[in-house]
Amino acid sequence: MIQEKIKKLIQDALKNLGLEIKEIFLEHPVDLRMGDYSTNVALRLGENSAQKIAEELNKNLPTEVEKVEVAGPGFINFYLNKYFFQDSIKKILDDEGFGKNQLHNNKKIMVEYTDPNPFKPFHVGHLMTNAIGESIARVLEYSGAKVFRANYQGDIGLHVAKALYGLVKKPEEYRLKNETLQNQAFFIGKAYVYGAEAYQIDPEAKKEIDEMNKKIYNRSDPELNDLYDWGFEATMEAFEEIYKILGTKFDYYFLESKMAILGEKLIRENLGKVFEESKNAIIFKAEKYEPTLHTRVFVTSEGLPTYETKELGLTEVKFEEVGDLHLSIVITGNEQKEYMKVVAKALSLIHPEHASKMLHITHGLIRFSDRKMSSRTGDVVTGETLIEEVKNKTKGNVEVAVGAIKYAILKQSTRGDIIFDLEKSISPEGDSGPYLQYSYARAKSVLVKATKENLFPNFNELPAEVTETEKLLYRFPEVVLRAAEEYEPHHIANYLIDLARAFNSYYGETKILDTKDIYSPYRLAFASAYAKVLGKGLHLLGIEAPERM
Repeated sequence: MIQEKIKKLIQDALKNLGLEIKEIFLEHPVDLRMGDYSTNVALRLGENSAQKIAEELNKNLPTEVEKVEVAGPGFINFYLNKYFFQDSIKKILDDEGFGKNQLHNNKKIMVEYTDPNPFKPFHVGHLMTNAIGESIARVLEYSGAKVFRANYQGDIGLHVAKALYGLVKKPEEYRLKNETLQNQAFFIGKAYVYGAEAYQIDPEAKKEIDEMNKKIYNRSDPELNDLYDWGFEATMEAFEEIYKILGTKFDYYFLESKMAILGEKLIRENLGKVFEESKNAIIFKAEKYEPTLHTRVFVTSEGLPTYETKELGLTEVKFEEVGDLHLSIVITGNEQKEYMKVVAKALSLIHPEHASKMLHITHGLIRFSDRKMSSRTGDVVTGETLIEEVKNKTKGNVEVAVGAIKYAILKQSTRGDIIFDLEKSISPEGDSGPYLQYSYARAKSVLVKATKENLFPNFNELPAEVTETEKLLYRFPEVVLRAAEEYEPHHIANYLIDLARAFNSYYGETKILDTKDIYSPYRLAFASAYAKVLGKGLHLLGIEAPERM
């Protein structure tokens, strides 16, 4: 990449001047008129060195660099020439894998994400986890990794008992014989809400649900088992329909019931070494090994494994299932951050070789300005509901609806909460997924029309001016690499919006398709390169790139 060549140029210039600096940073000036790259090395070395360094750099400029200028105290800007940009258009069109890198070449990486629980609604938090996880998986694949997509689902636990309690107590409301399994999943979610509320306010119901929980775990009640099996099938089938809409296909499905057995076995094998007994429970005192951590229960006094135990078993299985796994990534909400640290510490003591191969990526919440969500009280915006709402606003176009939701999630860093504004998310003129999809379709329509008029891209006649779009297109590989290094898809989302705005501005001012214009074939080449980069970028975000809209 050109930035590596510029870094080498700076290193050589500093060496010639007898100057030394540990690391050279390059960035793109916000204002494109200020050059294509900028470095602050002179500022770090002392502002009086800027002019001296610039003069040394200008002595041996690579062919791609037109000039180097000092900009303010301590900053040096690099301007690429028009031939570089025009050549980059050729490279984009010729290279089917444009934008790919080898950061994770041949590495096996498992990405676990989405993780909805059977017997509970698929809420918008699952949409958020899915959007982030699917995008990260695609970025890693584009960086050379062999990616295994995994989904971990809570098929046992108190939430299941609460749902079955509702199904037992209110069969006429929540067990509808004529409904499809997918539709029935909605009513199972309602039964969960009923059971969750009863658990909170009715001591007798709480006692009954706790007893149900044990029976479900032990599979000791045939009638309850039949009801469980039916409800499990209904909710899992409903989830599969959502995954199809979202464009995700998982390689592994891990269930808590199986992970609990494996996790508990691991704990008992390490009892007295890593874990210890306390008041008939089994605990792990993580603060003994790391002061910032805390004690957590792994097996309750009633002999039931906790989430921590299941997580322990899950991680163990992942490394067993995929031999020579380089990295196990788990994507969850921020609320799971602290307990996952304790699990990771416990596993690192049992399997030190796994310690550097686990990465927990957390994200914030989707918030709505006009509503609050709680799966316990029923005030929950389900994933299906949100998709349906957005779809209705986009004339029934599910591709656009999903694109709007995914972009709204992915356009900012994963760590923070997002405020979902439905109207802004679907705006064809704003910072939105549909805007990118419309921009892609617009470019493709120009190319289709050109073919009908026997006009094709070529580089025989090149215009003197360089457009803002050309100054952005060549950066795509840098952006993908940064997203892969930081596990942050928002770098791609933000880049695509800047790129689309630049192209649309150019499109509004310039006639791309003109049989009488000698530069039209080059403009077609550049429009084709734009469509290719935008399409690949949308794919990495998990967003469909429709040819027509």
